[in-house]
Amino acid sequence: MQNAITELEQLTLTNSARKFLKETASWCKFLSILGFILIGLMIFGSFFIGSMYNNFPAAQPAPVDMGLIITITYIVFALIYILPVYYLYNFSVKMKKALISKDDAVLAKAFEMLKSHYKFIGVLTIIIISIYFLGIIVGILGMTSAF
Repeated sequence: MQNAITELEQLTLTNSARKFLKETASWCKFLSILGFILIGLMIFGSFFIGSMYNNFPAAQPAPVDMGLIITITYIVFALIYILPVYYLYNFSVKMKKALISKDDAVLAKAFEMLKSHYKFIGVLTIIIISIYFLGIIVGILGMTSAF
């Protein structure tokens, strides 16, 4: 049985709110499709970048195949980027469907996809900032040990 307070907690979408959500969904779809294209180009281009790097004359021979390392790095970054783009695409599709069908469950699922997108981007941002912070600490410790 639902509490009387939760029964009164309804959110009504006005026409302008629906218009804004529809426009947001359209831009999200555009950005997500562009993201999928760029991910494909990144994976495709990773093989060429790695082989081009191997063709550069090196001052000193590297102990490992740097072209392979660069290729793997690009592929890893592309694979990391797939999830947020996928969530953004699902948000756009589900939001448009929810606005057409006026289905609360589909609307909730659309917002769940948007939440997942931003949660992924937030966690990734925290990880990157932490890596930068650790790099700064290692750099400072390396400078102090050099003196």
